[in-house]
Amino acid sequence: MADLIQNGMHGCSQEDAYVRPDDPLVLQKLEWFRDQKLALMMHFGIYSQLGICESWPLSDGDSSWSRRDVDWEEDAAAFRKQYRDMNKSFNPVRLMPKKWADLAVRDGFRYLIFTTKHHDGFCLFDTKYTDYKTTSPDCPFHTHKYADIVKAVFDEFRARGLGIAAYFSKPDWHCPWYWAEGMEKPVACNRNPTYDPKQHPDLWEKYVAFTQGQMMELVRDYGPLDILWLDGGQVNPANGQDIRLSEFAAKAREITPGLLIADRTVGGPNENYITPEQSVPTVPIRVPWESCVTIGTAFSYRYDEKYKTPRELVHLLINVVSRGGNLALNIAPQPDGNLPAAAVRAADALGDWLRDNGEAIYGTRTADPCEAGNVAFTQKGETVYALVKLAEGEELARELLIPWPAEAGKLTLLGAGAPLGFTRTDSGLRVRIPQVLAGHDPFALAIRIEK
Repeated sequence: MADLIQNGMHGCSQEDAYVRPDDPLVLQKLEWFRDQKLALMMHFGIYSQLGICESWPLSDGDSSWSRRDVDWEEDAAAFRKQYRDMNKSFNPVRLMPKKWADLAVRDGFRYLIFTTKHHDGFCLFDTKYTDYKTTSPDCPFHTHKYADIVKAVFDEFRARGLGIAAYFSKPDWHCPWYWAEGMEKPVACNRNPTYDPKQHPDLWEKYVAFTQGQMMELVRDYGPLDILWLDGGQVNPANGQDIRLSEFAAKAREITPGLLIADRTVGGPNENYITPEQSVPTVPIRVPWESCVTIGTAFSYRYDEKYKTPRELVHLLINVVSRGGNLALNIAPQPDGNLPAAAVRAADALGDWLRDNGEAIYGTRTADPCEAGNVAFTQKGETVYALVKLAEGEELARELLIPWPAEAGKLTLLGAGAPLGFTRTDSGLRVRIPQVLAGHDPFALAIRIEK
């Protein structure tokens, strides 16, 4: 994947592939998006039961990296049957949308990105286009009050004032019109269709109708959506897999004016913002962007997961925001629907920091300079914020240097609301830290700089 890495970004379109929308309502919505800064992303599905990589082990072409945790079955066909049959055991009875939304509100998340369907094709919403879903009789969860998981979750988050992004996989490896039997390639040969859509236009047209139908269900029946977050970039016209997304987008925006679409990794007019995956640009990116990064090591639940420390999360958010982006922090629910306690503790620590310092995060834009050493800068109108990242074990000294080159008339430490004394030097602002804070380690300081 080295050829996809540029300026520290991985798994996404590059800045020069961005096409600025011409719809004024989409542009207005993009400004809303850029204000939000922090999203709660959640990968949840039948794969959660096994604690393995989501969907990808189904593809033989991706087996070298995706089946590392599949240590009980060597036969790929047998494994695929085991995986697909997990719809018959999926029963997350501890799923409590209110608890999920409580965490999001408490810890400063501003919008949700939730997997309505991953590449495996299992739907967490009551689609009419397939029986491979949580509401079907062969799924034990179908009798639960939250059987339509997407509706229950979206309704709860929306009621709490949070934005809604529907993650949807364009490729569907359960659909007989994508991985079709008896075609030029065997089923699961790779992540693409088993046939050439140009050679089988009737079959492909069935798939287009299927995909557009499900996306329209989400827009029409599960809205209002703020964002349609589309994964599976191999499904694009340049790759011979045209689902006529521009045609769909026009219809969707008749229902939801200004709807953002993130047709990730594709570029062009339907990728309203770009989405680095498990990576953060090393320089400011001048188009709208959002890094999706896991709170642990993986997007799906792992039984032996190791979670990022609160310091790592605070510094990650600062790096993303100071370079002009949003952070989509992925927390994967357990198979029973509850959230892992260690992940909740880490998110709560981030939320504690944001309660004191969120003014320097939300609604800001990049400053110039945006970084200097361990200090990052954000800006809101004429006000600049200096975010001082402290290393593990580093305690606050009585003085610190803020390498801000421009005018400064008043400095205030956020959280404490305390004015800070400072002197201008050739290297920047030499700031005096109150005695009460010296020797402490707050992960990062946020200082308001006013002219």
